[in-house]
Amino acid sequence: MAKPKSPTATAENKIVWETNPLLIWIKRNLAAVIALAFLCVVLTLTTDTFMASKNLLSVLRQVCVNAFIAFGITCVLISGGIDLSVGSVVAAAGVIAVRLANFGLPVLICIAVALAFGALLGLFNGYVISHTTLPPFIVTLSTQIIVRGISYVLTGGQPTQCNNEAFNYLGTGSLFAIPIPVILVMFVMVILYFIMNRSSFGRHVYAIGGNREAAKYAGVNTKWVQMRVFMISGVMAALAGVVLAARLYSGQPAVGEGFERDAIAASVLGGTSFNGGIGTLGGTIIGVLIIGVLNNGMNLLKVNSYWQFVVKGIVILGAVYIDYLKKARSLKK
Repeated sequence: MAKPKSPTATAENKIVWETNPLLIWIKRNLAAVIALAFLCVVLTLTTDTFMASKNLLSVLRQVCVNAFIAFGITCVLISGGIDLSVGSVVAAAGVIAVRLANFGLPVLICIAVALAFGALLGLFNGYVISHTTLPPFIVTLSTQIIVRGISYVLTGGQPTQCNNEAFNYLGTGSLFAIPIPVILVMFVMVILYFIMNRSSFGRHVYAIGGNREAAKYAGVNTKWVQMRVFMISGVMAALAGVVLAARLYSGQPAVGEGFERDAIAASVLGGTSFNGGIGTLGGTIIGVLIIGVLNNGMNLLKVNSYWQFVVKGIVILGAVYIDYLKKARSLKK
């Protein structure tokens, strides 16, 4: 007969479950992981090509753009804000990087200038939002339109072909069979993880999203923190633009329209709350994969492109409703 577990052993197991980061992540994102697994099973059974290595690598390469944007959006949502300008930043940053690459400048310089553009725009968004009473929705919607116009002015409305092979390799190349964009996503995710989870700045972002006034009374410089959060969002969107331009071999002023929708959907599907104070980058990457697999699956099943908008709209609405239910449940407690 098996001996019953002692209360001490049970308590120790409970502590391990409550303190182990991996177990906490699994518990927090269990629903999203199950949804992703369900999608993969369904597509495996209904298509002949979904599980093909070529298709899976293509999906991973494609979701990287949304991953960069969603990382920035997640940080902004955690702080209690929203950034609608990211799609336009993707286009403008790609155009800037390609034009510089065509001048023969080193790839790192092209990337640095594009990222600086994203950071400056994010700083502008953050400054206006933190120093006025204007809603983030209005401010970033305005900059979305302005930056889109800048992209068209720079190109005359026409795509700019990139002739720099070293630059194009950034979006199309692989290292040990792993696409370069995937490696960049993993690298960026590690950096942002330490920023958001192992630094005072990250703790301040969560504090502001949870209760701005309480954070202010606790001595947090809420304005400066908010500006830096929008700078992160701008840099992530610019990096997405650079990678996308390299993948397309061109800077295109029309790309990026609606990218903020997929990024917001991925963040919320990954457990980030619209109300602020809650969210993880690990959850966001699951959300990104769900959106990417969903897009790929609908293409493989030859779903009409118009209906794809309907499906994605339902997914976003469902994600927001789940966030609402979580908030309502927490308030009851």
